[in-house]
Amino acid sequence: MTIRAVVKGVGHYLPERVVENSYFESIVDTTDEWIQARSGIERRRFAAEGETTSQMAAAAAREALANAGLEADDIDTIVLATSTPDLTFPSVATMVQNELGMTRGYGFDVQAVCAGFVFALTNANALILSGQAKRVLVIGAETFSRILDMTDRSTCVLFGDGAGALILEAQEGSGTNDDRGILSADLNSDGRLREMLYVDGGVSTTQNSGHLRMQGNLLFRQAVGKLTETAETALEKAGLTDDDVDWIVPHQANIRIIQGTAKKMGVPMDRVIVTLQDHGNTSAASIPLALYEGRKSGKIKDGQLVVTEAIGGGLAWGAVVLRW
Repeated sequence: MTIRAVVKGVGHYLPERVVENSYFESIVDTTDEWIQARSGIERRRFAAEGETTSQMAAAAAREALANAGLEADDIDTIVLATSTPDLTFPSVATMVQNELGMTRGYGFDVQAVCAGFVFALTNANALILSGQAKRVLVIGAETFSRILDMTDRSTCVLFGDGAGALILEAQEGSGTNDDRGILSADLNSDGRLREMLYVDGGVSTTQNSGHLRMQGNLLFRQAVGKLTETAETALEKAGLTDDDVDWIVPHQANIRIIQGTAKKMGVPMDRVIVTLQDHGNTSAASIPLALYEGRKSGKIKDGQLVVTEAIGGGLAWGAVVLRW
């Protein structure tokens, strides 16, 4: 008998405020055409005043629970990926635990920036395989609008807010790559490359949250190669190849990165879930939001092979292979 971490339910939350590219034309030297040509982004959502990461995460979690036909106390663990927590501490996961009325189990946060959801999924999978949990609520939630420098046209146009959630449940499998659930994962980081994407503030340095800074051209050159390599490494671990992939669900950062990675893997774009035109880059929330959209639209079907891959500040990057 082999235990697999199988997807049981999905959920999402997007703030009400839609911010079109035209909004930025009035505050920085840019145009809708420039933004779309370089990123593929047309609009994004910004959290309302007073709307927090934990509130958005809880909303996505409630939908995932309903989708799975579960109650809050059916969950053993919450693993939440974010780089924009409500407070320095406690963790957003424990805030969500309280919001859901969950009276048992435990929760903790994972911080790997845009790769956060891949790292969270991998941690959740390990908890299930080790017997520490039977059901894990995995959430990616961000309010990146709070750390944007609205005078920096190279970054302020790229990011948005939102949350996505996925519930993993321990189920018996055959031990082959035909099993449903997470089949493999690959995680990486290289702290030497931190200057490519970082926030210039923090508790022990500036005592404030700071603003996001990015070396876009350098990051782009790193991204396609690293994303392709980690996806193919994860597939190889599962005894699979690019030809076995039904869907790539990538981190939604830049359409050119998504296209470049798909091309190197030999996967046509009609088998790639793309949501960044409507969401922008929602960091750790982008993959679960895309999984939700892929499932809701009927594209992702039971039994299909899905590869998620992401890269973010650190640099940190990785991929997860799962059969829906």
